[in-house]
Amino acid sequence: MPYIVTNGIVLRETETKDADKILTLLTAERGKISVIARGARRRRCKYAACAQSLAWSEWSLTQRGEWYYANEGSTLELFDGLRTDLAAMALGFYFAELTEAVTNQDEGAPELLRHLLNGLYALSALRKPPPLTKPAFELKLLCLAGYEPLADSCAYCGRTDPEHPMLDVVQGVLRCGRCGAEESALSMPLCRDSLAALRHIVYGDPKRLYSFTLGADALRRLSGAAEAFAAAQLERGFRTLDFYKSLQPLDLPSK
Repeated sequence: MPYIVTNGIVLRETETKDADKILTLLTAERGKISVIARGARRRRCKYAACAQSLAWSEWSLTQRGEWYYANEGSTLELFDGLRTDLAAMALGFYFAELTEAVTNQDEGAPELLRHLLNGLYALSALRKPPPLTKPAFELKLLCLAGYEPLADSCAYCGRTDPEHPMLDVVQGVLRCGRCGAEESALSMPLCRDSLAALRHIVYGDPKRLYSFTLGADALRRLSGAAEAFAAAQLERGFRTLDFYKSLQPLDLPSK
């Protein structure tokens, strides 16, 4: 059968019998594909480095029905900066799991792939703070996947500067604190700065996605809104997110 040469990043790896792995790869042309990597757990395997989570590599594959089989692999980027920082690594795994949740099997996903690679690069090479990178990645990923929130004005009264702004994470709209309160199933509070950051993420230049700063309180509001929005829109939780959050220091009340 003819070889298929493609670049892909490992979203997830599953160990199987013997020394094999099943890899979930994200590619630009074919979207999410399942790859059987025989012998990938053996030390002498020629593509062992490619068959680890978050490895970005060039692959030579053979397709048989719904499955792809690995023939050769060559690493392009391992994001070494993540592998020396447990919190950044955990966040990278969450980015991968979240991306997997919004991608389809055998359906091209160049924008989603680019967004994931940029997010990992921001953490690994640019050393962007994980607490800032996380909400920006979550919100922009959901926008690219078709869940873009309406954040230009209050969905009820039309004010561009909502009074006590709230993000309705179920309906995906911005509202004033009093507007639509009875109709909202779940809304997360914002402030002037966190709302500005939200609009920067949703409507701004993707190349400057992580180019903003926020105070601690505004960042907590943005992060809470982004996380709740992702959970509400995708109707699920994420094991990797739970692990990342378990690594964060507890916010102790001040005396």
